[in-house]
Amino acid sequence: MLQRTVTIGSASGLHARPAAMFTQAAAQCGHPVRIATVGGREVDASSILMVMALGVGQGQEVLISSDDETAGAALDALAAMLERDLDAEA
Repeated sequence: MLQRTVTIGSASGLHARPAAMFTQAAAQCGHPVRIATVGGREVDASSILMVMALGVGQGQEVLISSDDETAGAALDALAAMLERDLDAEA
């Protein structure tokens, strides 16, 4: 399993616009990706409802992962996305 630990950069955390942008990117990356709070349950990273239900705030760490060993570049791109303030990019 491939995994990345990421600190959320968006001022509003993973709510509304940042969650939508992230879940769309996860759905389009071509690999099954999961996201979890550190020590929390994993959810499908392409599901906006599940991602928003995690209640992740700015500065909180999350883990993104995939069982697909070829998903490294996709996880890197998703991690970089989560580290930015996606609210500021809208």
